[in-house]
Amino acid sequence: MNSLARIKHLYARAGFGLNVDKLAQYQRLSVKHAVDELFRSSDFSQPLSLLTANQTYQMADRADKTDTLTRKMFLQEQRQQEKDLNLAWLNQMSSTEAVLREKMVLFWHNHFACRTQNPWYAQQLNNIQRDNALGNFKTLLLQVSQSPAMLQFLNNQQNRKGHPNENFARELMELFTIGRGNYTEQDIKESARAFTGWGFNNKGEFVMRAGQHDDGSKTFMGQSGNFKGEDIIDIILQKKQTAVFICTKLYRYLVNDTPDKAHVNAMADLLYNGNYELSPVLKYVFTADWFYAPANVGNLIKSPIDLIVGLNRQFYITYNNPEVMMQFERALGQVLFYPPNVAGWPGGKNWIDSSSLMYRLKIPSTVLNNGIIDFHGKADPEDEALLAGMPNRKQVKTQAQSTADWDKFLAGIPKGTTKEQVAEVLLSPEINSNLKSVIVQSGSIKSMVVELVSTPEYQLC
Repeated sequence: MNSLARIKHLYARAGFGLNVDKLAQYQRLSVKHAVDELFRSSDFSQPLSLLTANQTYQMADRADKTDTLTRKMFLQEQRQQEKDLNLAWLNQMSSTEAVLREKMVLFWHNHFACRTQNPWYAQQLNNIQRDNALGNFKTLLLQVSQSPAMLQFLNNQQNRKGHPNENFARELMELFTIGRGNYTEQDIKESARAFTGWGFNNKGEFVMRAGQHDDGSKTFMGQSGNFKGEDIIDIILQKKQTAVFICTKLYRYLVNDTPDKAHVNAMADLLYNGNYELSPVLKYVFTADWFYAPANVGNLIKSPIDLIVGLNRQFYITYNNPEVMMQFERALGQVLFYPPNVAGWPGGKNWIDSSSLMYRLKIPSTVLNNGIIDFHGKADPEDEALLAGMPNRKQVKTQAQSTADWDKFLAGIPKGTTKEQVAEVLLSPEINSNLKSVIVQSGSIKSMVVELVSTPEYQLC
């Protein structure tokens, strides 16, 4: 695999794909320089700032004191804020230079899967994940654990002295840190006591309610003391298995659905011995020869968000009505800020079923041609009232209303680039005989591209 092919693979995994206008630039770069550039461009964290205050709480407070109609309007406005937040993040992923940071925010969004009906809390949590996406896992874990969204989702507001709620403590260990089988039921009970009193106020700020905290002695993972929640997190991070668990998930996200134990252990050593700093681990992965081994190239199924964002970025897509992108999310099975449960989206081959595969093969060409697609049966029930009130409901549900900037795409192709070289940028798997026939028989680069993005191979990265 030559240097350009490695860089293309790097951007498929650490970003959302490589654009053809970057060909000339990256033909002159080594993989190490490309990795350095990825991190440099992701130095800065640009927060989502759609909501500037806890507007949801303020609206809800007014709604609680008024009539049924006002409460109904509050629910509609809250739902619209949820949509707007979803689209704001999609747009950020589709336009940012900080692709590595956003790709890792997407990872943490699924790792710390959380649903909340409060858009302000959702934005808070998303920005916590963005700020710490490439930073320190301990810092990230503590801030996520103390976020109103997570405390509410996992019921820690109800966790009080004498009446512990074990939900947060259980998921903290099972899904967020050390993994199932590495703690006992007694560990859950004792750690739940340590998290009593953790909550948040009406401004969306973490508070420790001392009167609700159980300050008695606890025994957790073989250690005893008057532990608080922070102490529990420290003890969990002292276990090497936590680093192994996190690195196994990172490996599946960035490298291969089937973890290589030796590679995962090497990653875990770096994470554990480096005080849980994430960037050194990622740099190690992206510069390792095994990352570019044939078995690890073109073998992952793109998540729905990867597919949508990759299209937007590679072809400079704009939408007359951006909400159609949320229809794509629903049809493909990944709605941002709405994971199926606390375990998140399972990913891998679970992205594909007979229905989603049909949409996957049709959506790219539909977007590039501003075509029509039938989303019958795929609408979100919660959207029905909102959609019914829209004058262009039929278009929202069936027409892409999209524009690809073909002039910009074609102008970005370096002079002398062949159609096959363009195809190689768009597709991660090796060009096979069927794809070669598409390339040869296509009359133009544009017609070739539309055909290629409609192939199963375009679904892989």
